[in-house]
Amino acid sequence: MKSFLRGLTPPIVLDAYRALMSRSVRYEGPYASWQEAGRHAGGYDQAQIFEAVRSAALKVKKGEAAFERDSVAFAKMRLPFPLLAALLRAAARNGGALNVLDFGGSLGSTYFRCRDFLAPVASLRWSVVEQPKLVECGRREFAGESLQFHASLAECLAQEKPNVALLSSSLPYVEDPYGVLGQISAGGVADIIVDRTSYHDGAEDLIFVQQVPPQVYEASYPCRVFGSAKLAGALDANYRMVAALDSEEGSVKAGATLIRYGGWAWSRRQSR
Repeated sequence: MKSFLRGLTPPIVLDAYRALMSRSVRYEGPYASWQEAGRHAGGYDQAQIFEAVRSAALKVKKGEAAFERDSVAFAKMRLPFPLLAALLRAAARNGGALNVLDFGGSLGSTYFRCRDFLAPVASLRWSVVEQPKLVECGRREFAGESLQFHASLAECLAQEKPNVALLSSSLPYVEDPYGVLGQISAGGVADIIVDRTSYHDGAEDLIFVQQVPPQVYEASYPCRVFGSAKLAGALDANYRMVAALDSEEGSVKAGATLIRYGGWAWSRRQSR
């Protein structure tokens, strides 16, 4: 199964992969704090994670795969149309230009998956903010005229002036997601897209340890499952939600908690 998933997976298998992930991803907890969860997890800075991501991304770059997601390469394209609609809306609000801040965007996974469909926009610039090891690799092996890599939000906001921030399956894995959103808002970004993000119907966030299926790679890390109203409330002062986005992941149970995956598009409120 591991070699199968790491190979080139046709689109008809994407549904099976999604079902496998929903059954195999395990959430342990909840824990009282991020720090406590961290003591029971391995973390992100592991060589096996980096090598799995790099290997799949290189297949895309070399034309051996159509796109990759979570270190798994797929042979034929399946476009993320809810996300694309939100990106095109952001471009339309910016005179047809799209300057994306992709927080936690790995080695350009979403850029490479979306770039051909987004080719008609007036201009496309995509800036990934990532961990230092991924930034170093991205600059060396993946950067180009439209794709750049940055080691911090502050650096990206100062150099690129993005009009849309994309946080695709990244907010749950940072200790202070509300600080990240606050920094993006303070940077004047007009649109924020949160995609492929875990949430539940309760009022408060829950902290778990997420165990990655061994078919992908063996790892575990702290993970936040957002209280949906709390996440929306963090942006409500400066942004209005314009759409909810369907997610490919579906849902998974963690004890008595039903964890859903979804996304939302927000636009900055007009000043009165």
